[in-house]
Amino acid sequence: MTQQLILGLSQYGLIIVIFNVLLDQIGLPVPAVPTLIVAGALAADHHMSLSGLFAGAVLACLVPDCGWYLVGQKYGIRVLKTLCRISLEPDSCVSQTQIRFERWGINSLVIAKFIPGLAIIAPPMAGAMRIGWPRFVFLSTCSAVLWSGTALGAGALFKSQIAQLLTHLQEFGSITGMGLMLLLAAYVAYKWWERRRFYRLLRMARIGVAELYALIQAGASPLIIDVRSSTARHLEPRWIPGALHVPLQDVAHHLQELPRDRDIILYCTCPSEASAARVAKILMNHGFKRVRPVSGGLDAWVAAGYAVAQA
Repeated sequence: MTQQLILGLSQYGLIIVIFNVLLDQIGLPVPAVPTLIVAGALAADHHMSLSGLFAGAVLACLVPDCGWYLVGQKYGIRVLKTLCRISLEPDSCVSQTQIRFERWGINSLVIAKFIPGLAIIAPPMAGAMRIGWPRFVFLSTCSAVLWSGTALGAGALFKSQIAQLLTHLQEFGSITGMGLMLLLAAYVAYKWWERRRFYRLLRMARIGVAELYALIQAGASPLIIDVRSSTARHLEPRWIPGALHVPLQDVAHHLQELPRDRDIILYCTCPSEASAARVAKILMNHGFKRVRPVSGGLDAWVAAGYAVAQA
């Protein structure tokens, strides 16, 4: 590794690490783990302060986490919907994240940073559920310590290999920088393509809330199913009167109980009715014909002024 590279990273490495981690934790597609690994290798060779890097990385995790917690505390489920709407991983966001949160409880905050989707959703979800500042800060700190320590430790452990890699990268100069930029652009493009593909899979006929209301008033007795997770239902404790609660992850266990001679109407509160559409796909694959998600979900039903039941 050349002396110029060592000097540059020694002078500005801490600022780079803190800034990178901060952007990563805010939710921007700028992965911080590679930066932390390289910084850990340099610290192991005494070119940077390991304690300074560790403290800076932990702080850069806590600040965005606390910000997201405040946003979740103030705006509740609305901020979760917004995050899922703009997420590059909507599939994970609208389903697996809440399932994991329910399965592991609030302690999932400790490992959230290691799991795509959960990392950005967990802090505002904790705020929406109002778990309390002391508990949140403790769990978030544990998560930041574990995540930052793992990446820095990996860099220190493989410092020789990383030093050789940096030397080769230095030799290629601007070509390396261009390659890294292209890799980042390819990563974002791939995630965006996955996002578009996911929403294409959800395209199917919807039923409007006015049409559903007319169907109910006409005595058609459609089977209405609320497919929201228990967490989403807790954060928005209202539902369409008479709706059966069957979360997405439990649908497979209820297939034999569902009628095939009635309209099955599905709704949720996630962007583009993603969970409801996924359940509709599952039912259609099992031979159900009269299945439709509600356009706009519960939000559209409430906005139209129709009656709701609530806890």
